[in-house]
Amino acid sequence: MRMAEGGVTSEDYRTFLQQPSGNMDDSGFFSIQVISNALKVWGLELILFNSPEYQRLGIDPINERSFICNYKEHWFTVRKLGKQWFNLNSLLTGPELISDTYLALFLAQLQQEGYSIFVVKGDLPDCEADQLLQMIRVQQMHRPKLIGEELAQLKEQRVQKTDLERVLEANDGSTMLDEDEEDLQRALALSRQEIDMEDEEADLRRAIQLSMQGSSRSISQDTPQTSGTHLTSEELRKRREAYFEKQQQQQDPPGQLSQPSERPTTSSGAPGSDPGDAMSEEDMLQAAVTMSLETVRNNFKTDGKK
Repeated sequence: MRMAEGGVTSEDYRTFLQQPSGNMDDSGFFSIQVISNALKVWGLELILFNSPEYQRLGIDPINERSFICNYKEHWFTVRKLGKQWFNLNSLLTGPELISDTYLALFLAQLQQEGYSIFVVKGDLPDCEADQLLQMIRVQQMHRPKLIGEELAQLKEQRVQKTDLERVLEANDGSTMLDEDEEDLQRALALSRQEIDMEDEEADLRRAIQLSMQGSSRSISQDTPQTSGTHLTSEELRKRREAYFEKQQQQQDPPGQLSQPSERPTTSSGAPGSDPGDAMSEEDMLQAAVTMSLETVRNNFKTDGKK
């Protein structure tokens, strides 16, 4: 636009379009000649830091006010604000505090890296930052990083976070698998216990059935049967009474009148049993229980169970 002020049809403008100037480009870069002329407007002068005339002056860098540094078409300023030095490189995430003792080493390092350093001579215009830092001093807890370095670090952190999340998800999955496996093992154990209990119950039922069969066989052997049918307890009692009366009649002497027999009694006088060999119903029940228990023991021994 500046070159077009003389007319877009002028020879200078056509030459500028065909042969761009080496003092600027579209990225915003300006040559040292342009910057030097711009600073002259403010009464400032640029002197090459490592030039012989400046080195003969023997000025300590901390006594200067500002430096302009350039490397590969990138410019940045190192300036004293208040009583402290700051690196105002726009490639950093923020201003970098430079101590007075480190300033000379910092400039020497820049020179070794290929930077061109220029000293700004003259009275710098007033600025708000300089006025504020004249009253207070700042402390920097963390050194600012290069923007590219910070971006790379953020990318690495995102990658690490993604990897961590992936690992956590995998661990959660394995934990879920472990929990499922534990539940399966617990269910199998409970199932085996139920099977064992069912087996024990089946064995117990079979033992009881066998004992009942053994008891019924024992009772059937001790009691007379009629027409292949089992007698009831009342019928059995009546038959035993008839048997006892018959035995009593056979034992009476000849010629003696037979007296009506009384029902045999127990030692306590209760009717229903003979004092000698006859058994009461309670004794018969006790004998049946004893026989049943004995049958259970024999069945368990036969089956090999305890």
